[in-house]
Amino acid sequence: MEFMGLTPETVLSFLLTLFRLSVVLFLLPFFGGDKIPNPVKAALLLVLTLAIWPYLRLPATAFPAQPLAITLLLLGELVLGLTMGLVVQFIFAAIQTGGQLVGFQMGLTMVNVIDPMSGQSEGVTAHFLWMVAMLTFLSLNGHLMLLKAVALTYEIIPPGGLSLTPALAGQVLAASGQIFSLAVKIAAPIMVALFLVDLGLALVARAAPQMNVLFIGFPLKIGVGFLFLGMLFTIMADFVQDFIGQMMRMYEGMFNLMQ
Repeated sequence: MEFMGLTPETVLSFLLTLFRLSVVLFLLPFFGGDKIPNPVKAALLLVLTLAIWPYLRLPATAFPAQPLAITLLLLGELVLGLTMGLVVQFIFAAIQTGGQLVGFQMGLTMVNVIDPMSGQSEGVTAHFLWMVAMLTFLSLNGHLMLLKAVALTYEIIPPGGLSLTPALAGQVLAASGQIFSLAVKIAAPIMVALFLVDLGLALVARAAPQMNVLFIGFPLKIGVGFLFLGMLFTIMADFVQDFIGQMMRMYEGMFNLMQ
């Protein structure tokens, strides 16, 4: 039976594409932000589905016939979206951790702001570096790479065909283990500079005890910290660019482990 030229097979194939995009896409950074209005999300979802569906059409026979099977299919898509989102969030978590280390060294641990994405309070330096990293990610077309990765899932992982393997869990844990090391690499230049400032102030306090080192040291450390913070943008851009360059290879290996 057809209605306006649409067959049941066409509708079911379109729904399969819509299900994966609706669950996976908005669990990713930037696309799934709470500050994006829901009507905008819905419009973007329909536009992307109409753009992808003619080229990556899933067979209508893959649509489950039982409600329980449909629920399991949606749970599989949810796991896929969470896994893809975690991989991208690791780089931003590392940058935020580096910002927390920098804020602690600069004496700005008491200055907090509200993260608009998560609604949690975090250090001002961590939030500032996160915003710079997100803008760098978007300027280097990282969001387009995410869309390409979502399109790649249609070719590798069939609907309801996702499986969780120990190798997949090991790869995700290995990626999460890089958070602290990357955070130290990002914060290391500022930490070394501020350590030298502390060392110089200690020598001044030893040579001239009558000088109020605390009165001088606090603004000096903030000034030196912001000076090196400006130099840190190039290092952060290199890290983000390298991550975007490896993103598709990382996702492809992960998707193959989900089969």
